[in-house]
Amino acid sequence: MGNKGTQKTFSGRYHHTIDAKGRLSIPSQFREVLREKYKEEKIKLTSLANSLVAYPMPEWAIIEEKVSKLPQMKPEVRRFQLLFISGAVECNLDKQGRILIPPALREHAGLKKEIVIAGMINRFEIWDKERWENEMKRLIENFEKYCEVLAELGI
Repeated sequence: MGNKGTQKTFSGRYHHTIDAKGRLSIPSQFREVLREKYKEEKIKLTSLANSLVAYPMPEWAIIEEKVSKLPQMKPEVRRFQLLFISGAVECNLDKQGRILIPPALREHAGLKKEIVIAGMINRFEIWDKERWENEMKRLIENFEKYCEVLAELGI
């Protein structure tokens, strides 16, 4: 898969289902990135506004290091930590390549049955399919704006 010099990343969109126990199969391409690039099949899972985000443990350690250096008494930092950091859970992939998403995180993200898993280079997001479709409509409507901002950033 790919060239020897190519760095593996999380990319692509995958449609999966979550079972009644909250188990979700991680795409085989993402499991390969975890094994080959990060040398483990363990992730840190936490909430975003309308979805969940999964980080390989080394990527999560970078976030924790950066957050620990922020001014802890600043209200925005505290709020970010309360939502993003305190809600994070460690998930190990089972032998079938699944993670168990805790009920509180499933509820926060509105995860029902149909799920979209979206690769985001060094992490991946987990969305309820209906929320994903609504978000995509909104993003497409504003795509030109995003392109302008990225052009200003040199991309």
